[in-house]
Amino acid sequence: MADLGDSQLLVRFVTKQEQYAVPDSPIAIQSNVLSSDLNTLLKALLKETNPSLEKVADFDFLICGELLCTSIAEHIQEKGISTEDTLEVEYLERFPAPRPQDCLMHDDWVSAVHTQGNWILSGCYDNSIHIWSTKGQHKLSIPGHTSPVKAVSWVSVTNEQAIFVRYIGKYISLSDEHNAPAKKKSRPEQGKIREPLTTLKGHREAVSGIKWMDFNTVVSSGWDHLIKIWDCELGGLKQEIAGNKAFFDLDWSPLNNNIITASADRHIRLYDPRSTDSIVRTTYTSHNGWVQSVRWSTTKDTLFLSAGYDGQVKLWETRSPKTPLYDLSGHEDKVLCCDWSNPALLISGSCDNTLRIFKSKHALQ
Repeated sequence: MADLGDSQLLVRFVTKQEQYAVPDSPIAIQSNVLSSDLNTLLKALLKETNPSLEKVADFDFLICGELLCTSIAEHIQEKGISTEDTLEVEYLERFPAPRPQDCLMHDDWVSAVHTQGNWILSGCYDNSIHIWSTKGQHKLSIPGHTSPVKAVSWVSVTNEQAIFVRYIGKYISLSDEHNAPAKKKSRPEQGKIREPLTTLKGHREAVSGIKWMDFNTVVSSGWDHLIKIWDCELGGLKQEIAGNKAFFDLDWSPLNNNIITASADRHIRLYDPRSTDSIVRTTYTSHNGWVQSVRWSTTKDTLFLSAGYDGQVKLWETRSPKTPLYDLSGHEDKVLCCDWSNPALLISGSCDNTLRIFKSKHALQ
């Protein structure tokens, strides 16, 4: 295809967000325009179409299902798109840039974090667990472990009681509190011991990530280069996905039914366990070192976070595999964990002994 240079193209703007709709009649534009130029044009059209619209957000633009991160000319040349027909450009409100809000100090590396509601649970290499509010207030320190706490998870949080679990071991054990043995009256008051309902054995090396997919299905990742999907009722394996590197973490989204993984290279991979063709749907590349942690947004099916040994936390849109939406800077060492607190609050923990909270101005619905 010939170099488009600064030739003209006909484009039609479309959107699924009706409050920002503009007439879809074709408009002639220069082919070398960038996303910022399209924003200026679109805002002018919106002001003309809907003068009562008080505040207009910034937008991202999709062409052939992928976010525009270069000029339109470069984008359509890379995709091999014909310039003879009118080009459809879909636009959507851009997720606001997260800004640093708090830096929560620990005494050692922060290796695990999980949020629920207004509460943050963190695990540390000094063998302790900490509870914080999302406003940055330290509420409780729980010492007593004999090794670093590598994973933590809230089970339930109410106004009167909070229950959580932590992970140090190698196997996947499923427990049920109703089947726990009765505590003897003579026994000192302490945490209840629960017997596992089932132990799922199959990984040949350490289990690095685990996520419930439904009430009976668990997905796990391991250093053995394998993702395994388990049937917990039968205690057996339903599906196995082989990778070419050790997996350091994974997450599954109920919003899109896809799995993202962090690996012992600089790539993030998105897997569709339902696919009968190529299971790896997309590879995301921007980190300069091992990717240690990944987390889906709990409210937006196209957004996820990643954290890596390059000290970077990145916010991704699934339709932009080469360029993240934002780099969340601030950590001074390897980043070991990340999580979402709500649609606009993002959290990461690092070998610089800090837990950092980033916040956007508002949440997308």
